[in-house]
Amino acid sequence: MSAYRFRRAHRLLKTDEFSSVFSLRQQRSNAFFQVFARPNGLDHARVGLVVGKKVAKRAVRRNYIKRCVREWFRLNQQGLDGVDYVVRAKTAFTREQRAEAVTALQALFAKLARCRASSSS
Repeated sequence: MSAYRFRRAHRLLKTDEFSSVFSLRQQRSNAFFQVFARPNGLDHARVGLVVGKKVAKRAVRRNYIKRCVREWFRLNQQGLDGVDYVVRAKTAFTREQRAEAVTALQALFAKLARCRASSSS
């Protein structure tokens, strides 16, 4: 059960942590999200979230998007070792579109994993 926790150590919190991920520019995007990635040298993945007011004007909706992404990351973090991710929302989604958005997010993480695997070999 403890493997599914989302601790503070698994979050990007500081501006320089976000900047270092953005500066590498390894990214993939789709209609819902843009995901940036950078190896972090740790034994676990970390995630940072960016949901701007242009995407969703109301804080309730922005927080819902962040909760959905955090929950997906919490459940799937075992397969994401040693990488910092920044997930930027491009489009707001409703509860009815949640499954589609999560599938799109999963596809982006899979693309980044394939990209990292091909570049490291």
